[in-house]
Amino acid sequence: MPPSSARLPRADLARFHDDVIAWFGREARDLPWRRDASAWAVMVSEFMLQQTPVARVLPVYAAWMARWPTPADLAAEPTGEAVRAWGRLGYPRRALRLHAAAVAIVERHGGEVPASIDELRTLPGVGEYTAGAITSFAHRGRAVVMDTNIRRVFARVVSGVEFPAAGITAAERELATALLPAEDAHVWAAATMELGALVCTARSPRCVECPVASLCRWRAAGYPAHDGPARRGQAWDGTDRQCRGRLMAVLRETDAPVPKTMLDVVWPDARQRERCLDALVADGLVEPITDESYALPT
Repeated sequence: MPPSSARLPRADLARFHDDVIAWFGREARDLPWRRDASAWAVMVSEFMLQQTPVARVLPVYAAWMARWPTPADLAAEPTGEAVRAWGRLGYPRRALRLHAAAVAIVERHGGEVPASIDELRTLPGVGEYTAGAITSFAHRGRAVVMDTNIRRVFARVVSGVEFPAAGITAAERELATALLPAEDAHVWAAATMELGALVCTARSPRCVECPVASLCRWRAAGYPAHDGPARRGQAWDGTDRQCRGRLMAVLRETDAPVPKTMLDVVWPDARQRERCLDALVADGLVEPITDESYALPT
């Protein structure tokens, strides 16, 4: 990405803010964590939305919040119940971290999600992005929020490239900070995120629908192709992720220990299956009850 010193002129920056926020007011999806933007609701949604589409998150989120409307409700449950309720969202270690965060919130913060970014960053599973999102969306703080969608919007509109760097750079942070509006920064964060999710998408951007197409430097440059390292798609069939998912699906079906013979039949490659089962145990997602039976953690 070009250096973040490449700024929009002041008039264009004002248009960028106004047009994106106005578009968001018309087009924003009605999502439950926007209707209830409590810190816990935002925190749960952000954990679930990591690398997972909104459509898959919605039913799991609804069931989760109905069962555990506060951090204390989740902290009082065994870890395995969080993993079970996570269902097929994928990356179930997120469930372990969310449970651990709920316990920490109860033990250190009286059951209330903290408001400061520094305190949020001390919670299990809460990194730079999640802390910024909670501060912005729940507390309406003026925080830099940079998910994949926002980074892509800024890369195209301001920096004139198709995709941002693989990892967040200091130049990107500087640019995102410079782009923060003086007021309604929380709306700006949600609006730019929504623009990247619905219009300025990775594969098929709908530029004719973009409220800031006339400002977009990538469009003005003729849509130059990404010239950085190749962007790798996420394979699924035959991967360890798929194998781990099959094993976890069996364990989620019952509260009782599962005989290993039931796990053996869900994946034909014995060496891969054993490696994945060992990894699940090492990650704390599965507990060996005996040499021949396994269960979700208690």
